[in-house]
Parts: sequence; structure tokens; C-alpha cells
Amino acid sequence: MKSFILSHQQVIFSTCLLLFLSISYQGFSQKSIGWKTGTDKINITPSQALWMAGYGHRDHTAEGKYGDLWVKVLALEDAKGNQTVIVTSDLLGLPKNLSDGIREAAKKKYGLEKSQIALNSSHTHSAPVLGKSLFDIYPMNPQQRKDVEDYTDKLQGDIVVSIGKALSKLRPSKLYSNNGTARFQVNRRNNKESEVHLSTDLNGPMDHAVPVIKVTDENDQITTVLFGYACHPTVLSGYQWSGDYPGYAQEVVEKNYPGVMAMFFQGAGGDQNPLPRRTLPLAKQYGTVLAATVERVLSEDMMPLGSELGSAYKEIDLDIEDPLSKEELNKMINEESGYLKRWAQRMLGEIEAGNKLPSSYPFPVQIIKIGEQPIFTMGGEVTVGYANRLKQMFGPDVFVMTYTNDVMSYIPTEVILKEGGYEGHTSQMVYGLPNKWKPGLEEQILTAFDELASKLAIQRKK
Repeated sequence: MKSFILSHQQVIFSTCLLLFLSISYQGFSQKSIGWKTGTDKINITPSQALWMAGYGHRDHTAEGKYGDLWVKVLALEDAKGNQTVIVTSDLLGLPKNLSDGIREAAKKKYGLEKSQIALNSSHTHSAPVLGKSLFDIYPMNPQQRKDVEDYTDKLQGDIVVSIGKALSKLRPSKLYSNNGTARFQVNRRNNKESEVHLSTDLNGPMDHAVPVIKVTDENDQITTVLFGYACHPTVLSGYQWSGDYPGYAQEVVEKNYPGVMAMFFQGAGGDQNPLPRRTLPLAKQYGTVLAATVERVLSEDMMPLGSELGSAYKEIDLDIEDPLSKEELNKMINEESGYLKRWAQRMLGEIEAGNKLPSSYPFPVQIIKIGEQPIFTMGGEVTVGYANRLKQMFGPDVFVMTYTNDVMSYIPTEVILKEGGYEGHTSQMVYGLPNKWKPGLEEQILTAFDELASKLAIQRKK
């Protein structure tokens, strides 16, 4: 048998290769170090019987709860001391006045600019109505409206305090990201709800991504999990408070990872529904499916995120079509009922009082870059086409977070705007706008993201 003897050159080469691989591995494993994170959460379940948000068919206040509602805060600080705060909530959506109030107070108290704060709502339809939000669809009496305003005022103060608590708890951490997949969302514009159980092929654009950020302590123990999905939380439609399927998903993750705080953010789910729906077991089922996806991602290799934060924010004026004439409004008042009639009456009252109706709306767009992971955020009930366009532009692994910083209306793509229907037209009246959006909003929004991405050195894909 021949003996195998390494030459002097081979020994040197092998030693250098092992040293290089060792240094590379250490660099990869150490990449996510340098972060500090802090968390806080507050129970926002109403203690009184408030009116519930999201559905126009409800005719009285809440009757109890399936589960508690939460606001959760994740504060991030990179190696240079730059900070960002992500807030998630079991709410239908934060209107502009509430979001502005929170961010103005956070700037005054903690020195955070608008670009450094993301205020996301899960859009559960089993949460309380908030002040100055969707008032036309809820037939509330004056006392019920006052109760809503009081709850909203307290909520604003509580969220500001919670942000401060999270910032005060900053501890050394590591961050990682990756995407999973879940498939219970269905494009509601292109598939009839009553026929989904018979379908063998679903139509229309969708986005099945489940974006996940994992936060660990210095000993690699998971402390926080931030995850999202693009789908309406409209499984439930009764009179009990609930986080709907996102609430159950968070509960399952927290049960399976004791001591972890799970946070859900809503994606571009404006035209996506969980189908079938309308039962509590289905809400729990979808929550379990989503949690299983998150747990699978946590169990696999995730991309370590370098300790560098970047953020950029702007508000762009989206143009609104001219208001309807007095004649058109009077016709609606005579022919329509419910929220459309109330909307027409209010619009007519504004015109007759000589008040100028808005011709545009300041729409918030934002990018938060956590290491190598960009998160594109925008306000409103954004339809899924925007997520798909952003992923075409910047890569399939980017995160898209909507219902963020302001929820003022649906945000249709140009195709949906032309098609009309609820997301393209009448939903704007639900939100109290004087008319639908003018064409051109899609490219206007994507151009704004291009500008923000350039500021943060985020490259477009070729």
C-alpha cells in the first residue's frame, strides 16, 4: 500500500484554506451582531361596549370577546445608534389624525422622525371603531361617538408610552430574515366566494409570501418574531373582539416558543380574502397554518442582517376626481340607503356650507432597511398588484407592509381603477373621500418608491 504524504506546498495550501473558511464562517455568524432591540406590548381590548369596525351590516355594539387585542412595539438600534420603531396592532387601521398624533409625540419625546416609525394595523374586522375613521358606515348615536373618541385618545397616549418603554429596554440582539409561503388567501375580485369550494383553479394576482424577521439574544434564544401576510382578516364577522386569523397565528407562535413576542403585519391584502370564511374554527385554522409557516422559516437557515439601519419617507399627493354635483348627490340620497346615502348627505352638506372638498390626499410611502432586508411600507388598503410590482422591481425577497401610517382608502392598481367595483370606486365613499382616485396613481407611487430606494442604495433588479 502506498503511503499518502502531503507536500510542503500542499500543507501550506490546506492550512490557508481552513483558515479562510474559518474566518468566513465566523464573519457570517457574527454578521447579525451589533444590534440592540427592545419590545413592549399593551392590551387594548375595550373595557366597554364600543361599536365594532369594518362591516356596515352591524347594528349594535360589541358583545364580548374571542380573544384580547394588542399593540406590540419592536424598537431597533444599529451599531451606530440609529433607531427605528415598528408598531403592530390588532386594529382595522390607524387614521391620519391618530397616526400623526403618535408620530408627533414620538418625535418630541424620543427624537424619532416619521421615517423611523412604522405604524401597522392588521386590519382585523373585529376591533373597535377609531375616531375620524369610516364614520359614514356606522349608525352611531352621539354617546357612542364620544365613547369612540375617548377610546381613541387613550389609545394614542398608550402607544406613545409603549414606544418609550420599548426604547428603554434595548438589549444586544441578532437579527435574521427570510420568506415562507402560505396559500389560504384568494383574490376576491376574480373568484366568487360562493363558488370557491367548487373551484379547481383560482384566478387573479396573489402574493403568498410570509415574510419573517427573527430576533434573538446574544445566546441565540429567540425573543421576537415579526411576520406578515397579505390577506384580509375577515374570517369573523360577529360581535366579539378578536384579532381574527393574525391573532390566532401570534398566539400559536407564542405558545410554541415560550417567552417570545410574536408580531403580525398586514401586507398588500386589499383585494385578498381568506376563503372559505365566517366561522371561528376557520379563523383558528388559518392562524395555525400561518404559524406553521413561520415556525418552518424559523427552523431553517435565515439570512443574518448586518447592523445597519436606513429609513426614508415621503408623502405624495394622490389626485381625487372632482366631487359629484348637487344633482348627482341628491339622486343618490333619494335612491341609495345605508352608508352611500349617509355619505351623499354629508358631501351635499359640505358643499352647501361652502366648504372646499379635497382634490388630493397626502399618501405616505416609506422604506425601512434593516441590514440587507428592505421593507416597503405604504398607507391605505393596498391591492396586491403593488406588492407584485415592487418585487419585480427590487427582487422577490423584499417585504411589503401596507395599512401603515395611515389608512384613508383602498389603493387600486390602474387595472382595478378602470374596472371599478368596490376597491376601484365605491370604497372611496366608504372612507369619506369626495370621489375616486384619478388615473396615474400606480406609477406615481412606484416612482416615489424608486426615489426612496435610491436614497438608501437599494438597487433595482435588471
